[in-house]
Formats: sequence, C-alpha cells, structure tokens
Amino acid sequence: MASHIILPPDDADGNHNQEREGEGEEEEAAQEGLGRHDYGEQHAPPPPPKAALPFSASCVRISRDSYPNLRALSNASSVSLADAAYVKISEGDFGYVLDDVPHFTDYLPDVPTYPNPLQDHPAYSTVKQYFVNEDDTVPQKVVVQKNSRRGVHFRRAGPRQRVYFGTDEVKACIVTCGGLCPGLNTVIRELVCGLSHMYNVNNIFGIQNGYKGFYSSNYLPLTPKSVNDIHKRGGTVLGTSRGGHDTKKIVDNIQDRGINQVYIIGGDGTQKGAYEIFKEIRKRGLKVSVAGVPKTIDNDIAIIDKSFGFDTAVEEAQRAIDSAHVEACSAENGIGLVKLMGRYSGFIAMYATLASRDVDCCLIPESPFYMDGEGGLLQYIERRLKENRHMVIVVAEGAGQDLIAQSIATSAQQDASGNKLLLDIGLWLTHKIKDYFKSKKMEMTIKYIDPTYMIRAIPSNASDNVYCTLLAHSAIHGAMAGYSFTVGMRVTSTRNKVKITDRMWARLLSSTNQPSFLSEKDIDEASEADRLANRPPLPTGAFHRVANSFESSASTSSNGEI
Repeated sequence: MASHIILPPDDADGNHNQEREGEGEEEEAAQEGLGRHDYGEQHAPPPPPKAALPFSASCVRISRDSYPNLRALSNASSVSLADAAYVKISEGDFGYVLDDVPHFTDYLPDVPTYPNPLQDHPAYSTVKQYFVNEDDTVPQKVVVQKNSRRGVHFRRAGPRQRVYFGTDEVKACIVTCGGLCPGLNTVIRELVCGLSHMYNVNNIFGIQNGYKGFYSSNYLPLTPKSVNDIHKRGGTVLGTSRGGHDTKKIVDNIQDRGINQVYIIGGDGTQKGAYEIFKEIRKRGLKVSVAGVPKTIDNDIAIIDKSFGFDTAVEEAQRAIDSAHVEACSAENGIGLVKLMGRYSGFIAMYATLASRDVDCCLIPESPFYMDGEGGLLQYIERRLKENRHMVIVVAEGAGQDLIAQSIATSAQQDASGNKLLLDIGLWLTHKIKDYFKSKKMEMTIKYIDPTYMIRAIPSNASDNVYCTLLAHSAIHGAMAGYSFTVGMRVTSTRNKVKITDRMWARLLSSTNQPSFLSEKDIDEASEADRLANRPPLPTGAFHRVANSFESSASTSSNGEI
C-alpha cells in the first residue's frame, strides 16, 4: 500500500507570519511547577473553511513546520521519504498536531486483544482511574498565549484497558548499549519487576554486552530475585558496548528465539539502531514491540523533559567543584578547573554551576567564547584573580573545540557509535592559562580535575531512582498495549541544547558574574535559531504538494554499524 505525504509549497514559509510562541518561557514554567492544562477553550476561532484537499485513509499529512524535527522533509530525499512512511502525524482543530507512535494495528489489523490484568491487581484497587484514556495527549509546549495554535502533542504514557499480549505469551528481552550512566541498573530492575509483578510475565531475558549480544552470546534469564539489589550498584549488570549493530542478525535472533518485546536502553546512536530493528520487524510482519528507553547523562535527547542519571550527575559534579574550590582557595592565585560531561549540550555544567555557587566561570558548547584580547577569557581570569585571589572554572567537554582546532592540527575521528572524538578542552585550557600568566610574570597555581568516569559509574540517587521507575513502567505499559516507540528518527534529527537566549542561562551569568563572551553576531544567530525552533505549525490550507513513497522501499533496513 502506498504511503502519501502532503507537503506545503516551497514559498509557504514566506506567507506564514505567525506570532512567536513561548520563547524561553517554557523552561521557566517547568522550573516554577506549572501544570499542563487543557487549552481547548483558549484558542482563536477556526479560520474560514477552505476547499478540502484530497486525502485518503492511507495518507500521512505532514506540515513542513508542524513538527520542527521533520523540517528535513523540505528537501526530502528518497531516504527521508522512506522514513516518513513510518511517521504518524494527525491534525485537529486550532492547529492541533499529534506526533503519534507506531502500533501493531498499522500492519497487523487483525491482532487479538485481551483485558488488562491490572484491573484485578490489588496494588491498583484504590486507583481512581485504572487506565489512560486513548485520546489523552500531552502538549510539547507548556507556555502558550491566548491566541496560540495548540501545536504539537504526544500520546500520553500509561496502562491501556486492552492489551495485545496474553500473560503467558510474553517473552521479553532487555539490552543496554553505549556509555555508562547512573540509573541503568535501576531501569533494568524496574523492567523485570514491573513485567513480573504487574503483568505476571515469567520469560524475561538480558542481552549481554550491547547489540552484539543478540547474536554472539547466550541470553541471561532475569527474575525479580536476581535483580533485587542491582540498583545499589553503578554500571549495568548486563554489560554494554558501542557498535556491533547488525539489523538482520539481530532480528533473525529475535524471531528464532520467539522474543516479542524488546526493551532497548541507550542514547541517540542506540535509538537509531532500535529504529532500524523496528523497521525490519515491521517489514517481516512480526508481532514484536520495540520499546526504546532514552539514556543520556548529558540530557541532550530531544522530546523528553529530562533523562535519567542527569540529577545524579549534577549532584556528583558538585563534589568535584567543591574539591576544585578547596584547591583554589588554598593557593596563591589558585585556579580550580573542572571538566564535566557535555559533548553537544552544557546542561550538567550549567546546573552544577548554579547549584554550587562557587563557580566564577562556566563554559559550554552552546555559548562561544574567545581567549585573547579585550573582554576575552584570559583577561577575565586575570581580573578575577586580582579581585578574589582564587577562581573556579567549569567547562563542558564539548566547549571550545573550534578554538582547539585553530591551534592544533586535528583529524575527524569517531568512536564505534559514530560520535566525534573530542580533544581535551580542560588540558588545552590549562596550558593556555599557564602560558598567559607566565608571559605576565604573575604567579599562579592551577589544578585540573576531570571526574567524568567517577560521575557516570556511580549508582543513581533517590530522585533518579524514582524517575527510572516511571520510565520503566511507562515502557512496559506501552509495549503491552502494542506500541513501538524507539524515538529513533526524532532524537537523532535534533538535540536538546541550552538556550543562551533563555532566562536560565541569564541566571547563570548573574550567579557567576562572568561576561557572556558573545558578539552581536553570536546573539543574532542564537535568536534566529530559537525563532525557527519555536515557529508554529502551518495552517492546513497550506498543504499543496504530494509525494509518494511505497512501503516496500520504506521498509528497506540498514545493516550498518550503529
């Protein structure tokens, strides 16, 4: 069956002058605990009716800008059109857009359903509403104005009244991939205990050492007893690795072993792999749910509000900052330099700085800085030392990579997951600072602390443990209800980044009293990027052009390393 994508004309953006929505207010509202409400009665009246476009039941309607992560379709290649066959976008009144997730019924229309066993579960006997309403959705934007379009929504997680697996039918497996992160063992534990205690599932297996474990090692049986206290340990009891992804081998193994629920815990590279697995499963017409639990200590995965392990990382990073502060205060003109995780996004550095209150300068990938000249970093360090006799600097690992590249010949190397290998910004800054003060004939002591592996290897704290439980249970409920939600195409098209035009970054600058180091050009570019990211959906009447892609080509899976 053909899959159709209706796209607006190339010049539609020029005719679409909507007021910007939200800007930096969304994060502000989240911090101040605003709830999410039904905005149905607050919207402007619908536009006058226009001639309807031909639209069949087999059609996926996509506005170029209705969902920012799908804007790549404006220059759609055959590959992006193939991926679009798996996208489920539906629209409602007042600019409502539902970015839905795949379901069994998309390709297995006659699959049977069963009553959810939770309705007889004693733990849920006092719950006012057992099940999530099928029409419940959650808005992407928390802050809206009176005349705002309703914007993008996502399907709400939670148990459904009907499930697509019988209790004895479920055969689940769990795999962890990529780098370590606090909370991995907690997610594993809660997946096993949730499946067993809520849905009476007995066949649960662990895949050892990442994706390659699907076809290179035996499956590890998991029970609530065997995982009972693993949340008290760091790392992952299943082992992990980068790369090793071979879609055909993995799905062959899933099919041969009769696995019908696959829980994949990992970052953007892992979720790319999960997405390829889902496409191959759908191509073969298998009744298998693929549930991706996003993992990134950097908190840089788009769509989700927060990733597990982030709170623990910020808390542990403060210990390193405290040590750097003690070292700096104990020496004449002492500098404590702490490098924290944050390849593309500086959330850990920003939040640890705000929580610490001992930091004089925070450098992140999103906010450019320069070293020399009037108002540069070196001049600021010198001034701060003359004022306070000590200083603490926090830098995210991805900051200043362009500056290093200008002074050191580099090659674009990648790890097994396809991530660019970064140069050590902390070590580079240490040498630059030493050379500067040596030229000034000014005494100075600098201590460089890199706590990266200490932070990512610890167990999760109380806040993250609770969050891991929520994520694991939501994944279970979704898989039992027949959904596959790898978020692979979404999380890899954009990243969650610190908005330097937002008030949270302004709070940091106010706290550290550091200069912004930004030129007018940097500010303009950041503002334009923010404007594009917050652009509202196009009206339905703007749809104009039709492109066809056939499901056979869309189902083509990649067997490359991921």
